[in-house]
Amino acid sequence: MATRHVAQAGRPLMNIVRMKGVPILQQLEIEECLLRTSSDNWCIINDRADRPHIVMGISGKPAELVEIKRVLEDNIPVIRRFTGGGTVIVDLGTIFVSFICNKDDVADVQPYPRPIMSWTSLLYSQVFEGIADFRLRENVVALTTME
Repeated sequence: MATRHVAQAGRPLMNIVRMKGVPILQQLEIEECLLRTSSDNWCIINDRADRPHIVMGISGKPAELVEIKRVLEDNIPVIRRFTGGGTVIVDLGTIFVSFICNKDDVADVQPYPRPIMSWTSLLYSQVFEGIADFRLRENVVALTTME
């Protein structure tokens, strides 16, 4: 796991943590620890899940969101994360990027899904400019490669 600090003039410092193949449960534990103990800004990148999982938000109801019989048959772990958000299926091709930000450093972003997704979309549209089209569409942020 590599950690480094990144800052640009006039912008808040962002600590970058790069991991590869760290199990999603361990990543979520790291994120919760940072959220509860640090007032710094963090960007956590985990390149590739170690195996398929289903990750649910804190208020998700398994009986409503998961085909329990198939999950048991296929032996797919179901994890409930400590934050809200939708239920996602992660697999070996998933690249995780999580932001944990001090609210004073992102004061113009309301703590609700749509504003956070919009902020993320603006950030990634700059990252992928000229390489791919990254934008907020309905309830998902989508990446389309340019041809």
